Amino acid sequence: MAVEMEEKPVIKLAAICGSLRKASYNRGLLRAAMKMCRDSVIEGIEMEDIDISELPMMNVDLESNGTFPLVVEEFRHKIRGCDAVFFASPEYNYSLTPLLKNAIDWASRPPNAWADKPAAIVSVEGSGKSGQYHLRQIGVFLDIHFINKPELFLNAFEPPKKFDDNGDLIDEETRKRLQDVLLALRAFTLRLMKGKSY
Repeated sequence: MAVEMEEKPVIKLAAICGSLRKASYNRGLLRAAMKMCRDSVIEGIEMEDIDISELPMMNVDLESNGTFPLVVEEFRHKIRGCDAVFFASPEYNYSLTPLLKNAIDWASRPPNAWADKPAAIVSVEGSGKSGQYHLRQIGVFLDIHFINKPELFLNAFEPPKKFDDNGDLIDEETRKRLQDVLLALRAFTLRLMKGKSY
């Protein structure tokens, strides 16, 4: 008798970049991750790039009777509708970027859109790990469940060259490490999704 294989659900993954720089290496990591998912190098993930650059600065005066400005409502809807979140952000002054913090604050307004979302973060920076650890600390309060390992901190200034002049990832070792992060996030997300079905 043939044994039917359990079909795994497709994970909707929201990709968020904390940098506005045109040739951002962090956005280069996101592009590489999205290409892996699109080309089925990583199967079972649909990854959507969520633009946070147009969000106004968080201000409760912009809220009215439980509603938000349209661009904020759309962003919150996308976060609520995803299964997991993939952050790529540099470190600014031992912390995360103002752009990313602003997005996190908007989606945290009641009802908290981040609650119970599995997540991973990767970073390209000169040195240091404080930005990632600060984001993980914020995640504890907001009930974001970050994978513990593997971690991906990347110093773009150490040889060999990891990105081209357009900010596209060209280093195969980094590509493999990025793939490992995506696989770990997929496995963790599926585990949490299975737990919710009971």
